Amino acid sequence: MSVFETLLSSDLLLFLAVDLIIALVLLSAMRFFTGAVDKIDTIDELATRDNFAFGISLAGATFGLGIVLSGAISGEKATTLPLEVLSISLYGLAGLVLIKLGRWIHDRVSLNRLDKNTEVAERNVAVAIVDACAAIATAIIIRSTLVWVEGLELMTFIAIFSGFLISQTVMLLMTRYREHRYSRGNLGTTMQQAFKDNNIAVALRHGGCLIGVAISVTIASNYIYYDSESLMTTLGSWMLFSLVMLTTFTILAIIAKKIILNGVNINREVDLQNNVGIAAMDMAINLSIAFILSALLI
Repeated sequence: MSVFETLLSSDLLLFLAVDLIIALVLLSAMRFFTGAVDKIDTIDELATRDNFAFGISLAGATFGLGIVLSGAISGEKATTLPLEVLSISLYGLAGLVLIKLGRWIHDRVSLNRLDKNTEVAERNVAVAIVDACAAIATAIIIRSTLVWVEGLELMTFIAIFSGFLISQTVMLLMTRYREHRYSRGNLGTTMQQAFKDNNIAVALRHGGCLIGVAISVTIASNYIYYDSESLMTTLGSWMLFSLVMLTTFTILAIIAKKIILNGVNINREVDLQNNVGIAAMDMAINLSIAFILSALLI
């Protein structure tokens, strides 16, 4: 009997179909959930007002949920179909809520000098890009915790939520570091003001940093063993490892940009001239370094 015939003759196909249906339902729910929480008519924003900034923001959240769901449905299937439905649904709903909560924290803490919803409503693409990248970065780390944890118990969800808090802490540290460098190189002006001014280049550059850091931080799941009985120690090790990877990624990215973009004043091109091409290169380098670092250490 071939592998394909074995697949068709087993219950695995049914499990896969159920997982896919749940994933599609949750992906569809993201738009309605966003509209309900933010009190926004998503259809009006997307199709009537043609608000592409809102579309970018929502696309980031939707893609982020897709990333989380890929972690929820990966690995071994449950022993029974009802248990599989329960676990995927709970993981998926947790991911949906955490992505939304992460966007809220990012708005209120990391981007505390601007009103994201107002900026997006006014078609500010730069703010929308940062919001989308933050959602994707959060999702990448949440996915790694879903793959990392085991079981379906209270401690599992505590570990997932703790991983979420770690992701928010790391992104906050990266944002404050980027803000400090931006202000130092631009006579005291702020990076958040650049977002408000719809500087797409600055937004792309910052978004690339957030996603790059998130990819680097997920390496921790391959080195730190999940132990629910000593969860605090385990999470402390994860946090420490995340800070090490944050520092390593930042240093390697700086070196790579010095070599690849030799002769280009990146700060001037991106911050002052809104050079989207240079910002795209900067973003590509950040993501490349993150993937290379991940491949080397996994």
